[in-house]
Amino acid sequence: MPTDESNLVVQAIAHVFARAEVALPGLDLVARNGIPQGRGMGSSAAAIVAGIMAARGLLEGIVEVTPDELLAVATELEGHPDNVAPALFGGLTIAWMTPEGPQHKRLTVHRGVSLLVAVPESSTMSTALARSLQPESVPHEDAIFNVSRSALLIAALIQSPELLFAATEDKLHQNYRAAAMPETHALVTELRQHGLAAVVSGAGPSVLVLCSDPAQRLRAAELIEQHATTPWVPHMLAVDFKGATVNSHPAEAAA
Repeated sequence: MPTDESNLVVQAIAHVFARAEVALPGLDLVARNGIPQGRGMGSSAAAIVAGIMAARGLLEGIVEVTPDELLAVATELEGHPDNVAPALFGGLTIAWMTPEGPQHKRLTVHRGVSLLVAVPESSTMSTALARSLQPESVPHEDAIFNVSRSALLIAALIQSPELLFAATEDKLHQNYRAAAMPETHALVTELRQHGLAAVVSGAGPSVLVLCSDPAQRLRAAELIEQHATTPWVPHMLAVDFKGATVNSHPAEAAA
């Protein structure tokens, strides 16, 4: 983890200050990294969002940075809005690009949806490598299959969690990368054979399980412990409905 100007959080702070044409002050930065790196969990997006939100807080009263501007800056740094938008706004956030820049729509996740992420203790996966394993063209019927599942997934997450298993079927993403992540592929297959909506998390190698209720999530954790061929650490997570926030701590209080 870089501790100089190349740190991604620092780069994000500096980028916002440069756009605002304000000199970057000296900083003493402490970052508590709760997201494992290189595991397909959006750690780079979280670092970028942490940096731009810190910059927004530091610039309060000097320059106003709107939510749309935050998303634009985060997208510039990440290269796409897919991960930074939900990190910024919370909930289920759909993001897309337009000629005017990135756009987003935030939706509320059904209260029954329970999340579990299984993280391998040692292995990592490069996002660039994972993307390189996918073909440049795919069968027409596979594309149609995934488009329909994408629409179904939105309905499952906001209204009908019982549809999560069907909504997470995939023909464009996971099978092409299976050879590079055999333990991940084996765990996803095992969980889905038990009717659980398990998928590769991001570029992998972590596994995300979208459960329709807390009891199903406990069952998923038990299956991971019983059947995983390599060590995995299950994390039972809640949906963040607030998104990124900034809290100001007076210097005397921090001391």
